[in-house]
Amino acid sequence: MAKWGEGDPRWIVEERADATNVNNWHWTERDVTDWSTNKLKGLLMGVRVEGDQGTCEVTAVDSLEGEASINNRKGKLIHFYEWHVKATWTGKTKSGIKYKGNIEVPNLSDENDMDDLDISVGLNKDEPQTPLADLMKKEGARAIRLALGSYISLLKTEFSQGMILPTVNGVPSAKQEQPAPPKAKTDKTQAGSSASASSKSAAGVKIPTCKFSLKDTFLTAPEELFRVFVNHEMVRAFTHADAVVENQKGGKFRLLDGNVSGEFVDLVQDEKIVMKWRFKTWPCEHYATVTLTLKDKGDETDLHLEARGVPTNEEERTKEGWQRYYFEGIKQTFGFGARLY
Repeated sequence: MAKWGEGDPRWIVEERADATNVNNWHWTERDVTDWSTNKLKGLLMGVRVEGDQGTCEVTAVDSLEGEASINNRKGKLIHFYEWHVKATWTGKTKSGIKYKGNIEVPNLSDENDMDDLDISVGLNKDEPQTPLADLMKKEGARAIRLALGSYISLLKTEFSQGMILPTVNGVPSAKQEQPAPPKAKTDKTQAGSSASASSKSAAGVKIPTCKFSLKDTFLTAPEELFRVFVNHEMVRAFTHADAVVENQKGGKFRLLDGNVSGEFVDLVQDEKIVMKWRFKTWPCEHYATVTLTLKDKGDETDLHLEARGVPTNEEERTKEGWQRYYFEGIKQTFGFGARLY
């Protein structure tokens, strides 16, 4: 996934002034094709789904044909993008057999709603039929749609910050039209969700944030569940990827091939974990605060998660990530399975 930082092509600006513009409105245009290419590749390469049959993940982005730009015309930001995406996915059964397939999205465009995207998922011609193909067609396509939705949200929010405002008679306009954040969907595991005050990234740009909570139950003791989150080898086991975990207050962690990172702010043995936590596609140095509270229920443990400071446009993706890669991953790996509520 591409990082926000130096050399980011989002800061390349081409200014155009209309000589016949009697109101002295400045028209500004940004070519964001290079930024979009890097962002789309990063988001798609982070797609991974798991089921009873095994795991599937996007392993290559083979082709990104298209372009994207942002125009500031008379105080309104207009986003243009049109992409034809081709990618490769790889599936692996629990017995270790691998399969390869293809993904195609021909109509990622500002003219189409996300629900209208054509996401085609298939097996390569020389591959035999496998249930993993059905997993990728259903859950994989859903994850791809979420990733592409994140690209559009980032394009319309964080990237659009700093666009040159129009001026009237040489005086900068006071307001800039901002896109409304996407509506949050109802999630049956959500105990609560609400918008909160905007916070600032390290670059000083205010971003809208929200908070949400999740609850789950694990068939194990609190001390064992606590260890799963802070033990290096156990984290590697349930994420199925290399990880760095420093089991101490102030210790850093990095997992899922660097897609998730953060720091342990507080560790109360077998009871509570407080961490600074982020996806690497979030604005530079912006962290959410995630608190995990463990409650002993005899032969099982209730886990309550509270997340604060999550970018509003990343709420659904963040909840999906915790449910799939943490909760379900832990249950399937260590046999702590229990109901979700």
